[in-house]
Amino acid sequence: MIQLASSPERLYLLRHARSGWATPGARDFDRTLDEAGLIEADQVAAEAAARGYRPTRVLSSSAVRCRQTAEAMKRAIDGATEFRFVDELYNTPADSYIDLLERSGDVASVMLVGHNPAIEELFTTLVGMDVVNRTIPEGYPTSGLAVLDQDGNGEGWVLRDFLVG
Repeated sequence: MIQLASSPERLYLLRHARSGWATPGARDFDRTLDEAGLIEADQVAAEAAARGYRPTRVLSSSAVRCRQTAEAMKRAIDGATEFRFVDELYNTPADSYIDLLERSGDVASVMLVGHNPAIEELFTTLVGMDVVNRTIPEGYPTSGLAVLDQDGNGEGWVLRDFLVG
């Protein structure tokens, strides 16, 4: 487990909802959520809002399927959450997600909307393999949302909740 150099008190790690396959000649970046994915995104966003999860800032991959997932979250939560769409979260390792978090500034909570395997790798890095094996033994599901809080000592992260749309 690691502690980020500059870290919020709460992190939300959201994998995009289920997407369709790329059509011939289309870019992976442009894949959209399929019908089930649109429902998943709305469900996980509604449940997050119902539980009072409202990040200060949302940093989402700019890939279409992540944008659609983040937009479902935006519709579900009220308030002054800032949404940013970031190219560097597309097709990148978990280390890039960590770098982005460390540069995100002094905010109380940050939600990352991204892709596997990076989201699962980041989750594993922050909470450890034992928590991963107990929580998501078959891998990080589409529309999976991990809610992590800094531990009491500021030395690591504790899983508070895990939602799936």
